[in-house]
Amino acid sequence: MSSVTQFVAFGGVVLLGAMSPGPDFAVVVRRSAVSGRGYGMAAALGISVGVFAWVVAAATGVAALLAASAAAFTVVKVVGAAYLLYLGVKALRSALRRGGEPTLDVAADPGRRSPWAAFAEGLLTNALNPKAALFFVALVPQFVSGGASLADTLMLSLIALAGTVLWFLVVATIVGTLRKVFARPAVRRAVDGLTGVALIGLGVKLAAAGRP
Repeated sequence: MSSVTQFVAFGGVVLLGAMSPGPDFAVVVRRSAVSGRGYGMAAALGISVGVFAWVVAAATGVAALLAASAAAFTVVKVVGAAYLLYLGVKALRSALRRGGEPTLDVAADPGRRSPWAAFAEGLLTNALNPKAALFFVALVPQFVSGGASLADTLMLSLIALAGTVLWFLVVATIVGTLRKVFARPAVRRAVDGLTGVALIGLGVKLAAAGRP
């Protein structure tokens, strides 16, 4: 049975992991700047559900099987990299097509059709990242034993979800609050362009990454 100290330490490590720059951060920032705080929060919740699932997978051994299987790891890696490239290209096309125009209509921005689209974007970005599996495969066993109880597994998963939600909701709120600034043509175009380049770079890096 894990102690309160272990739970707190686990939450701190997960929070630090969430705060590190990566595809999750890029997705929340862009969705908040482009579509508003509510959509950024929806993306944040999607990412958090992905984290919850990875912790459960790591605690039950599923994530370890993924990390150990070259074929499974490669499939997830390729699909995840392709999805990041898709998001990055979409962002770059948006920057070029709009030419910096501040109009945020549904046709030009499919992500505004429904918060569920932003949620799915966040969920897929995290769930299709095999590096998340490796992170939690290395982390979770340090806090629970191989025969961890369902209560401990659920507690760790909820802590990971809460910490991730907390951080990305803060990011979405800050960016969403500054949306008037991000709605300016030059700023909006820069956000699309920079996040697009970042997502493409992360996709290429993921595709080129080898299995530890």
